[in-house]
Amino acid sequence: MELIQLIILLLIGYIVFTIDTKQENFPVPTVLLLIGMGLSFLSFFGSIKVTENVIYHIFIPALLFISAYQFPISGLKKNKQLITLLATVGIVLTVLLLGSITWGISLLFMPLSFVSALVIAAILTPTDPVSVVSIIKKATGNEQLANTVEGESMLNDGTSIVVYTSLAALLQKSTSFHITDFFVDFAITSIGGITVGLICGFLVTKMIHYSHHRQYQLMLSIILAYGSFMLAEQIHVSGVLAVVASGMMISKAYGNSEKEDHFRASLDGFWEIIEVSLLALLFLLIGIEITEYLQVSYFVFGLCIFICTIIVRFIVIYLMSSIVQKHDYRYNLLMSWAGLKGSMSVFLILSLSATNGSSDVTDKIVGICFSVVILSLIVQSLTISPLAKKVLK
Repeated sequence: MELIQLIILLLIGYIVFTIDTKQENFPVPTVLLLIGMGLSFLSFFGSIKVTENVIYHIFIPALLFISAYQFPISGLKKNKQLITLLATVGIVLTVLLLGSITWGISLLFMPLSFVSALVIAAILTPTDPVSVVSIIKKATGNEQLANTVEGESMLNDGTSIVVYTSLAALLQKSTSFHITDFFVDFAITSIGGITVGLICGFLVTKMIHYSHHRQYQLMLSIILAYGSFMLAEQIHVSGVLAVVASGMMISKAYGNSEKEDHFRASLDGFWEIIEVSLLALLFLLIGIEITEYLQVSYFVFGLCIFICTIIVRFIVIYLMSSIVQKHDYRYNLLMSWAGLKGSMSVFLILSLSATNGSSDVTDKIVGICFSVVILSLIVQSLTISPLAKKVLK
């Protein structure tokens, strides 16, 4: 990407975010996505290519770190059982249910193997409540609901990658599937990533005190966000969960400390600029990239799967919440509707495309999944506010 293209995209993002400050419940990701899709038809932006590595190694660590360090630890403690169940057992159950339904529906449109259907389900399982959380808070004032949605999203980004990796390898026939090996790998990757993040976060919270210069302290936060991610990836555990754990260490260490108010204020000021800049670029770039893979032949199939993602998510949330803390159907409905597909799903789609190359099966999976992602971002983000106001009025 050329510098002039980057500056123009940032300017467009600035304008959209400025509109957001004047209109309540403005669906920023949807607007950016649609603008990006429009820009893809201009030759000036035709040279822009978005790879899975750019999304995974540049955008995701920073965005997850921001969410994690701003996430209230009290919200995690209060909802930890439900969040943990949804991000572990819920992930596996969602993939199995959605994969089975997808395989059945495919018989009516374009037959897929059961493994291909499971890969589609794994790609569409991670959630990305970029703007939904703030919309829920504005529309309902329900902090518990917002915290549960955001907490689940941060954790299921990491665990869903483990599930996807196992199924993608099976699709390539590069490995055989053993349920015991899967759960062992799941546990090692998840626990290992969290451990790396906690250690890195602990070390940085101690190192911050060695300098009173705010700019140097902010440099440490950048090193922590990307360093914990890269270290975890190097030792083959979850970099995503490492970033989340390190960010929460910062939140815990400085969330309630008046002594460190100056550090938290500087941290907020710096990372809030980074967040809006990255979000603007990310959704514009997704819009530019996504048009290449869209086909009308996949849209009806994608629409059916999109509807099924909502239904399956509602069932899983109902089952998990029944185990730990019963909620009425309205709470579960809003949680289900708030599970947008976003950056992590796009990363997994591009990863599959890059790893497997162009083939009939891969092209089908990519086209179907991108159709669902677009539908999710447009339909769910546009309707979450009126739905929340109506359901919880």
